[in-house]
Amino acid sequence: MAAENSHGAGNKLARREVSSIATGQSPSPWRPKMSDNKQGTGIDRRGALQCMIWAGTGVIWTLSGGVPQSSQLLGIGTAQAAEKAATGFSFLQISDSHVGFSKPANPDALGTLKEAIDKVNGLPVKPAFMIHTGDITHLSKPGQFDDAERVIGETKLDIHYVPGEHDIIDENNGQVYLERHGKNTKGTGWFAVDQGGVHFIGLVNVANLKAGGMGSLGDEQLAWLAADLKGKPASTPIVVFAHIPLWAVYPEWGWGTEDSARALALLKRFGSVTALNGHIHQLMQKVEGNVTFHTAMSTAFPQPAPGAAASPGPMLVPAEKLRTLLGLTSVEVQRGKQSLAITDTPLAAS
Repeated sequence: MAAENSHGAGNKLARREVSSIATGQSPSPWRPKMSDNKQGTGIDRRGALQCMIWAGTGVIWTLSGGVPQSSQLLGIGTAQAAEKAATGFSFLQISDSHVGFSKPANPDALGTLKEAIDKVNGLPVKPAFMIHTGDITHLSKPGQFDDAERVIGETKLDIHYVPGEHDIIDENNGQVYLERHGKNTKGTGWFAVDQGGVHFIGLVNVANLKAGGMGSLGDEQLAWLAADLKGKPASTPIVVFAHIPLWAVYPEWGWGTEDSARALALLKRFGSVTALNGHIHQLMQKVEGNVTFHTAMSTAFPQPAPGAAASPGPMLVPAEKLRTLLGLTSVEVQRGKQSLAITDTPLAAS
């Protein structure tokens, strides 16, 4: 598959072993390891993490103390999802809409965003809110922001945004983004909100990209994060979200955040931490200590698996396959429990 090399920064390539990841785009013949376990699923936890991605239609994950256990395949709009949401609340994540992108990998990025929003509007239970983990637009143009807001606004939901690098390339280095989505935020757009006993933290790691396109949080934002978390009980469930991954997915392509270890150290004392991101346009999940890292699909175009091409960028796939590689994420929170259930749903089944 060919890649159109017009996406983002950090296209320098050097080979490096990547461990503890699962990707829906991987060309490898891997299949999950089968073994007996306490849940009787026949898949061990490591295998289950990767099986989630191969299954294609999404898996619900229950997080307890930061360790996920797989439940079952579940579509985003099923009756069981409605039943779970009735005893807690749900929120949605969309990412990398790239409104304004029109190259062969997807000539109509606005159209596939609309398809994602139609799925949201078809849910049996209205989510509490939605987060967008960046690259709302492709070139930071006012008209692109207008189009994105018009389509996303059809949900009638509160939307919490963090910027992607494509959202801050206007001549004033992100002023257009901040004017539209920076209300009640700090610095270049970071913020925190509470919902149903869960503390949500939106971080910005694209304002000062490092060598090779690596993300960076910076001293000011990290000091703010330390102050924000100070005094919060360790039992507080934390959801932290940013555009670029907060774990080293593939530094050779800039798929990581240079100073993320400092942020993760601040989160270490919390029993349940979920880190959500976009940027890499594919599903990956990793568990490290108390943190579950989970990346989202794009609503615009896929990118190659780490190291599977000369560089990252829009990946051209057959038209009939495109919508199986695009989608959105639903997360359910059960009141009174330190648990989150994550469901990834493509725009079309594989």
